[in-house]
Amino acid sequence: MDAGWRHDTRHDRATEGAGPDTQYTVFHPSEVELQTTVDAILAKVDSLKPTRVVLDSLSDMRLLARDPLRFRRQILSLKQFFAQREITALLLDDQTADEPDMQLQSLVHGVLRLEHIALDHGAERRQLRVMKLRGVRFHAGYHDYVIRTGGLEVFPRIRLGAAQPAPLSTHELSSGSRELDALAGGGIPSGTSVLITGAPGTGKSVLATQYAAAAAAAGQRVAVYLFDERLGTFRARAKALDLPIEEPIRAGTLQTVQLEPTEISPGEFIHRVLSAVDAGVSLVVIDSLNGFTQAMVQEHQLTLKVHELLSCLGGRGVTTLVTLAQRGIFGSAPDENTDVSYLADAVVLMRYFEAHGEVRRAVSMLKQRNAQHERTIREFRLGCGGLQLGEPLRDFQGVLTGVPTYAGARGELLGGSASASGDRKK
Repeated sequence: MDAGWRHDTRHDRATEGAGPDTQYTVFHPSEVELQTTVDAILAKVDSLKPTRVVLDSLSDMRLLARDPLRFRRQILSLKQFFAQREITALLLDDQTADEPDMQLQSLVHGVLRLEHIALDHGAERRQLRVMKLRGVRFHAGYHDYVIRTGGLEVFPRIRLGAAQPAPLSTHELSSGSRELDALAGGGIPSGTSVLITGAPGTGKSVLATQYAAAAAAAGQRVAVYLFDERLGTFRARAKALDLPIEEPIRAGTLQTVQLEPTEISPGEFIHRVLSAVDAGVSLVVIDSLNGFTQAMVQEHQLTLKVHELLSCLGGRGVTTLVTLAQRGIFGSAPDENTDVSYLADAVVLMRYFEAHGEVRRAVSMLKQRNAQHERTIREFRLGCGGLQLGEPLRDFQGVLTGVPTYAGARGELLGGSASASGDRKK
């Protein structure tokens, strides 16, 4: 009797919850669960009557459907439901499937893809791409974006054909030095790009700062972007060389922006530059292109990004000065990936050279598309006001190689040591 009673109890426990109210007898559980969920969503939409609906995310709905065909049919019915009520629906998909659902993408009007790129060092990069948008001429390609308080901030890539080019200007940018302006053919024409290249320490930043100070003194608005140097070092060096930048900085006509290459994407940097131009900046200084390179996710994009930026700024009538440090102390040829000299309208080369037991510096204008420039090589020193140029080095050969040879009756070097050496060679 006791054993039978225990048997009945076990039977009751095994069949607990197995009544008709708790069991699916006709439909598969996934079909009932999915339909129940969708019905609840549609009922809420009908009661609230919104203009925009967000479903986050499709992966949950895909799990409820189990069958891919049923999932796509459900999405199609939702599409028709929202279209009849003129509701914009945003469907979020976390792409957990092994392969992208191309049939699902064909059902919707637009597809926006968000990508996350983890770098070996520095902050991660995020990019947005519009893959499809029916009836709209959208901006194709990858666009950098960041997540900030308030939502996403997207930095669209440059569209060179979207803006009308600025009329050509006859104004020339002066450096404040008669000899330096003569070397450039009278000055740098507005709306052109100048690449200042050379070995580290040859004075590239000083030359760029000299042009920036002269432009600010002439009433132009200037923006200087520092990738490699601290802002305090930049201002201290300018003060030591008596370059007048403090007053323009206080007045707001000269902006100095210190950037960290590992923390900023190329798209955000270009957006900052163009925003400054929209605010009235007519001279942009980028110091240096090497730092900008560090912000690139892939090096082969560098040339394209620089080309887009220089072309856009030139089309707006903005003058651009870009510094580029060559490899090594004595300035060997730049890497192929960073050689953008052919993109610039003008190229200034600054080199070390050895003469009479001293390390000296020389400057030359290798290229100037818009003016007849001097083709001489001039020695210079850094002093009050920036670069102080001497006479052309006509009695030396091989200055640009770093090891010149004396080839004249007397040497025209700053300080006169070359002349003394020339007398001894006689």
